[in-house]
Amino acid sequence: MNIRNIIKKPLVTEKSSVLKDKENKYTFVVDKDANKHQIKQAVETMFNVKVVDVHTANYAGKAKRMGRSEGFKSDWKKAIIKLKEGQEITVEEA
Repeated sequence: MNIRNIIKKPLVTEKSSVLKDKENKYTFVVDKDANKHQIKQAVETMFNVKVVDVHTANYAGKAKRMGRSEGFKSDWKKAIIKLKEGQEITVEEA
């Protein structure tokens, strides 16, 4: 798996902003098939930082409805990455 395909985008929410400020943790949406070792390697390579810890969570897609049309949102995976003390990642909000 290519490391550029592992990290899809930063997840910017109120909770992730608090984690970033207080605990030096960053949240990303990652590929569903990526494991913790691959995520750690991808973050260290892409952002040139030292990762201390990686936590992941899998989320099931939900049924969505738009008028008469029905469909599903995709399944996705979230990774919370803790960096070494004194290091940071510049995350641009999209």
